[in-house]
Amino acid sequence: MAVKEIHIEKVYFSISEVADMIKVNQSLLRYWETEFSNIQPKKTKKGDRLYSKKDIENIRIIFHLLKEKGFTIEGAKKYLREHKDTPNSYQLSHSLQKIKSTLQELHRKL
Repeated sequence: MAVKEIHIEKVYFSISEVADMIKVNQSLLRYWETEFSNIQPKKTKKGDRLYSKKDIENIRIIFHLLKEKGFTIEGAKKYLREHKDTPNSYQLSHSLQKIKSTLQELHRKL
């Protein structure tokens, strides 16, 4: 009898997990939370932050704007306000990287 493998996907991530993912300090995440309204982690009764996948996506976009594109905080806020309904360069780049990885994996299997 085969055992079914169950895949459980995490819904929330701790601040330390997110900091490791993005490769920034936890204090920077807490600061960005005060500056950007689109980062709204849930907080436990103890005050621990729990970040959703949407929060993480927003943090990645903010990281891209600030650290890779060189925007100021105010410039990034303005950009996000003006482009909230259109995919930004980070999202497009991330999607293309996923497609490239998939194609490379298929090529290796051939």
